[in-house]
Amino acid sequence: MKISRFIRLFLIMFFLGGCSNYPRLLSFPFSDNTRSFNSRSSELNPHIAGQYITFVSDRNGSQDVYLFDAKNRRLIDLPGLNSIDEVALNPSISEDGRYLVFAVATQGKSGLYLFDRTTQQKRPLIMEQNRQIRNPMISSNGEKITFEIANNGQWDIMVTDIRGNILNQ
Repeated sequence: MKISRFIRLFLIMFFLGGCSNYPRLLSFPFSDNTRSFNSRSSELNPHIAGQYITFVSDRNGSQDVYLFDAKNRRLIDLPGLNSIDEVALNPSISEDGRYLVFAVATQGKSGLYLFDRTTQQKRPLIMEQNRQIRNPMISSNGEKITFEIANNGQWDIMVTDIRGNILNQ
């Protein structure tokens, strides 16, 4: 029996405990400085978890991951996260704000990375390869990650732990 893509995504979100991203209206003022949430630059793929909003922006001339603390209304520094030779895509953050997961594109290859804000270390979960990776989501507790990967002309959904071990073989 084939399950539609929407139902599969819903089941994976449910499996990860991710019903906390219910629709909600957030309003932040526009600012020309680069330290606020709303700017003249493109803000792409926002993901909300708890008090945190992570997104991709080109505000510094490259497509980088940013983290905004909605409770304290400020951007959080992410030293060691962004790289000049990578295009960051689709960031997601754990509910406590410790772990960020995001896809990268470098010279025609895709990869999946995890950034630990406590240790300020970025490490690959899926090494860069020719198959495209998109839409990673981290569970609220930061223990599991889902993402889509292009495989033989179709998109498959994969689940890993935070060490990169595939859980749904």
